[in-house]
Amino acid sequence: MAASSKRTDGAFTVSLRSLPRRSGEAKSLERTAAAPDGLLVGLAGIAPGSAIRFALQLEAVGEGVLVSGRADAELTGQCSRCLAPIARPFGVFFQELYVYPGRDGEGENLSLITDEAIDLEPAVRDALLLDLPLAPLCGDDCLGLCASCGANLNDDPAHSHGPAVDIRWRGLSGWVASQAD
Repeated sequence: MAASSKRTDGAFTVSLRSLPRRSGEAKSLERTAAAPDGLLVGLAGIAPGSAIRFALQLEAVGEGVLVSGRADAELTGQCSRCLAPIARPFGVFFQELYVYPGRDGEGENLSLITDEAIDLEPAVRDALLLDLPLAPLCGDDCLGLCASCGANLNDDPAHSHGPAVDIRWRGLSGWVASQAD
């Protein structure tokens, strides 16, 4: 995150007024927020407006506040093998250091504390997007679709089309049957 002013209102914003600035002071917090748009990678994502639940630990450190926590939501999308709909719990751990303005920091990518509040949305968005599956599965044992006809092999694992005929010899298959008569 580039050092900049962040918005200080909304469900992703956490006030630091009750957390003393003394190093070692800590506070636990639980909160629910509506998922922002754009939490989608390939075939799976977090639906916009769905609930993201947080369990956070805020700890005052010399530079600012270290936020450690977990974000839980519902993953929705399609199985990459059989294209069945997916809806299951999804959670990530994340950690972010928020610094007070004017403090010396390493590099330019700092999350700033603005008006005694922090905006969790960029950190949560990054953590969720980085952990979303690129090829989601409805189950570890998903058999996928038949390469010949597209039938869902999970519904009929014994699905078959008979012996495979080399396409180069397909024209002769009728001739062999007529010679047998």
